[in-house]
Amino acid sequence: MTESNGAVVTNEDPTLEELEAEGDLAADYIEGFLDIADLDGDLDISVASGRAYVSVTGGGEDLDRLAMPDTVQALQDLTRLAVQGGTGRFSRLILDIGGSRDARAAELGRLVDAAVAQLAAGRTEVELEPMSSYERKLVHDIVAERGYHSESRGEGRDRRLVISQA
Repeated sequence: MTESNGAVVTNEDPTLEELEAEGDLAADYIEGFLDIADLDGDLDISVASGRAYVSVTGGGEDLDRLAMPDTVQALQDLTRLAVQGGTGRFSRLILDIGGSRDARAAELGRLVDAAVAQLAAGRTEVELEPMSSYERKLVHDIVAERGYHSESRGEGRDRRLVISQA
C-alpha cells in the first residue's frame, strides 16, 4: 500500500534487522536533538516485542525536564516521523527519557488499582482518561493480571479504556 506522501506502508511485522535500523535512526535523531538543545544524555537501543526502544539516561536535571509525559510523547511522535521518513514504514518505536516510561507504568498501575477498588465498591465499569495506544496496551495487560476485563472505546485522541468485572 502507498500513502499520499509516497511512503510504502505494509502490514507485515518488521524483522529484527529492520527494528535495529529503526533504533539507530531514532538514536541519531535524538542525539541531534540533544545537541541542538545542549543537553547531555546516554542513549541505549534495544528491541523487544516487535518494537525498537530508545532510552535516554544521565544528563541530570536538565534532562529531567524532558521526562514529562507530554514532552516524551511529543518527542516520540517526532522521532517516529523521522524514522518513518528514513525507512518508508510506520514505526512503533518507544522513547524513554530518564525512566519516564517506568514512572508512567507505575502511575497506570495505580490508576488500575483505583478502578478495581471502585468496581469492588459496586460500580459496573470504570472509564479511564484518554491515553496513547502504548499506554492502553500496558493498562490492558495490568487489568488482565488483576483478573478484570478491559476494552478500548472512542476514536483518536479520545480513545480510552473501560474496565469492568471479568
